[in-house]
Amino acid sequence: MMSWYRSPAARDWTSSFAPGDAYAFHRSLPGYTPTPLVPVPDLASELGVGRVLVKDESSRLGLPAFKVLGASWACRQVLQQRPGATLVTATDGNHGRAVARMAAHFGVEATVFVPEVMLPETAARITGEGAKVVWVGGDYDAAVRRAAEFADEHPDRALVQDTAWDGYEQVPAWIVEGYQTLLEEVDAQLEGPPDLVAVPVGVGSLAEAVVWHYRRPGTTHPSVLSVEPDAAACVLASLTAGRPVTVPTAATSMAGLNCGTMSRSAWPVLRAGCDAAVAVTDDEALRAVDDLGRLGVSSGPSGAATLAGVRAVLTDPQRRAALDLGHDAVVVLLSTEGPVR
Repeated sequence: MMSWYRSPAARDWTSSFAPGDAYAFHRSLPGYTPTPLVPVPDLASELGVGRVLVKDESSRLGLPAFKVLGASWACRQVLQQRPGATLVTATDGNHGRAVARMAAHFGVEATVFVPEVMLPETAARITGEGAKVVWVGGDYDAAVRRAAEFADEHPDRALVQDTAWDGYEQVPAWIVEGYQTLLEEVDAQLEGPPDLVAVPVGVGSLAEAVVWHYRRPGTTHPSVLSVEPDAAACVLASLTAGRPVTVPTAATSMAGLNCGTMSRSAWPVLRAGCDAAVAVTDDEALRAVDDLGRLGVSSGPSGAATLAGVRAVLTDPQRRAALDLGHDAVVVLLSTEGPVR
C-alpha cells in the first residue's frame, strides 16, 4: 500500500458547513476550559518552519482525550429526542469512555461494546465510568456491528456511534459538530490562519470536522494532512483508490486509530477537501510520544501520530513541495489524547 496521497485541488474546495450550538453547550459544562495550544520552537527548527503549535487534548472535561466533545453533544441531542434511553456504542477506547461519562452526567445507563484486542485496563476505565462493557470477538468493525444490532433490539436503547453508514447519519453528524469546539478554540488561540493542520484519523470524523471548518467560504484555506497507522490506514487506502475501501487491521500502539472502515459521511468530505494523507509506523509514533514529552507536551501514540506524520512529509523534499510550505509556515498538530491512564 502507498504511504502517501496528495490532492492538488483540495484547497480550492469550499464547504457548506454551518456550526450549531455545540460550542455554547460545551462552555456550559462543569469544568470546561479551552485546552492549550502549545508552541514548540524546537520542532519548528527541526522541521524548518516558522512555528509549530500542538493542540494538547490530554485533559478535556476531565478525560484524557478530545472524544468527549463529540460524544457529549451527540448524547445531549439523542437524549432530547429519546429521554431516559440507554446509550449504546462501540469503541476502541476513548469514545466509549466519553459516552459512559456522559451517560452518568445525564443520569442514564450505557452499554459499550469493545473488540477482543482491547487491553483489559482500557475496558476497566470504561467500566469505572459506570457503563456495562460487552466484549466482541473480532475487530473494531465487528464491535460496531454488534452495538448497532443490540441498540435495534429494544426501543429504549439509542446508538451513539461516531461512524456513519447508510441510514445512520444524524448522530455521527452531531459528533462532528461537537468537534468544532476544538477548532473554534484553535482559531481564538492562534489569532490567524495556520498553513498546515495535521489531524490523526480513525474512522475520519475528526478529519471531517477539520475539513469542514477550514474550507468555509470567505476564509483562508490551510492544507489539511490526515495521519493514520500503517496497520489501519483506511482513509489513505480509500483516497488512493478513489472509493471507500475497508482494510484489514493489525495491533498498533495507536489504538484510538485502529479502524478498518471510514465513516460514510467523512468519505465525500475528505475526498473533496483533504490535501494529503500519510501512514506512519508504531516506531515513528512512539518516537513522537517521547519527543513531545521531552518538550513538555503530554501525548499518547494516537495524538503524537500527527508529529510523526508531519515529519514524514516535511523531511521529504517532494512531499514538502507538494504542500507548498515555506520556511515561515505555521503548523498546527492536533494531539488528540494524553498518555493512557
